Amino acid sequence: MSAQRPGPLRWIWYALGGGLPRNLSPWVLEDTTRRTWVWRHLARAVVQLSPLVLICLVAVPVPFAYRASAAVGGLLLGLLFSMAFMVETVEHRVAKAGYAPGTAARVRAERVERQRLERLSPYRRDGAGSFD
Repeated sequence: MSAQRPGPLRWIWYALGGGLPRNLSPWVLEDTTRRTWVWRHLARAVVQLSPLVLICLVAVPVPFAYRASAAVGGLLLGLLFSMAFMVETVEHRVAKAGYAPGTAARVRAERVERQRLERLSPYRRDGAGSFD
């Protein structure tokens, strides 16, 4: 991962949909294209949904069992919608960081292809050979 990362408050701002300074653009691209990009996206979605879940748990004047079930249901529904629009949301983040639309998908596809070639060619591992 890039040496320069956002601090905790900037990461929360980024998770809520805010933009980061241009010097953190390589980190944004790496964050959205790593092998764990789906889990990272879901973590950002949980941060976005947490204020509503917290309000549901604390402020609604009904028994706690109802509040908890509504909060869990809302969280699951929110994560479902977040996953439905995951690729588009990630591409929008990358475009906000200054990259061309489609860059994250292209980088992820290149990584998958590189891993596929390494897996299918037992004598050419870790860049050895003439694939480059």
